[in-house]
Amino acid sequence: MTTTVVQQEGPAAVTPAPTVGDHVRSYVARVRGGDLGSLPAVIGLVVLCLVFAIVRPVFFSAANFANLFTQGAAVTVIAMGLIFVLLLGEIDLSAGFASGVCAAILANVVTVLGYPWYVAVLAALATGVVIGLTLGFLVAKVGIPSFVVTLAGFLAFQGVVLLLMKEGTNISISDGVIVGIENDRIPPAIGWLLAAVAVLGYAAAQLLRHRNRVTRGLITDPVVVVLARIAGLAVLIGLAVLVLNQERSINPLITSNKGMPVVVPIIGVLLVFWTFVLNRTAYGRHLYAVGGNQEAARRAGINVDRIKISAFVICSAMAAIGGIIAASKDRSVDPNTGGSNVLLYAVGAAVIGGTSLFGGKGRMINAVLGGAVVAVIINGMGLLDLSSGLKYIFTGLVLLLAAGVDALSRRRSAATGTR
Repeated sequence: MTTTVVQQEGPAAVTPAPTVGDHVRSYVARVRGGDLGSLPAVIGLVVLCLVFAIVRPVFFSAANFANLFTQGAAVTVIAMGLIFVLLLGEIDLSAGFASGVCAAILANVVTVLGYPWYVAVLAALATGVVIGLTLGFLVAKVGIPSFVVTLAGFLAFQGVVLLLMKEGTNISISDGVIVGIENDRIPPAIGWLLAAVAVLGYAAAQLLRHRNRVTRGLITDPVVVVLARIAGLAVLIGLAVLVLNQERSINPLITSNKGMPVVVPIIGVLLVFWTFVLNRTAYGRHLYAVGGNQEAARRAGINVDRIKISAFVICSAMAAIGGIIAASKDRSVDPNTGGSNVLLYAVGAAVIGGTSLFGGKGRMINAVLGGAVVAVIINGMGLLDLSSGLKYIFTGLVLLLAAGVDALSRRRSAATGTR
């Protein structure tokens, strides 16, 4: 006798949506497993701000708050480019002086040759691309270690800057557009409009991602957590715009100093664009794959050499933008532009923000958070009238601490099997 089993038709079993408690426990488990992300940078930034504000209350003034953005802008932008190279487990020691070369090209084109600002900017960017192509080709195709290639670039680009600056001259920049990048401000009403666009754009992206994952039956964050992220960003941006829109001029009847610095939305646009490239494109996935396991990525059909060359091109192009911002801040270019501690601060910003020196781990927001930490350290210690020696020592210790946290978190991840 044959027994027939009849299965009742009905909806497939659906995995229950995670609760807020589940989300918190999952996050704690990831942190305990070594996946710290940007948490150390956020904690460090909060602690540093509180310490400097207690010791020097002027640290939280509107004028000083605006200074933090302008002081750390160039380093932050260069750090954004360095993240692409660091994700591959490579290094670019020439990024600082590459920005100086591009700034020197900008100054010569716009001041000495008298071309319009957009021609000078394009020339600087093109110079950065050429530098990146050269470095990337030597690393990917010739097989020279990136440390050696970029160290040679570090030395050579110093000489290029000297030649472009006639062995020590200073070229002033008077073009209003270029100078305005760091020194002009956005009207308060426009600042609020940009803040609203940023928050609404972020909210749309988060809610759309949440809906798509729910529709596909994928595990997603609770809607309360999504809304909390949106609300948190809205509060942070709102407070920043509120402070930046305060009058910072000593004599407002003569000249007003209200509004967000122009460089702030520029960094915001770069952050959004490169975050999209890393998180939402095949190129970004290939970049992480090569940084995680180069041989496995090659066997998967990824053109590893092309990824490496493109990473150095992006790094040098961002260094060019950083050089333009530095030239705008100083209203001039000299042989020291891009030199001194620019590279060290940029690498430090990327690592302090949470990007791994071993490759395969990092996000674009790391550069912004790390750049903020570096800017706060430099600014706060300047307000305390501490010597340059103490500034270097303290910044070096913070960088060493960040690298130590990275190494320990990787060891913890390997021990727990989360990486």
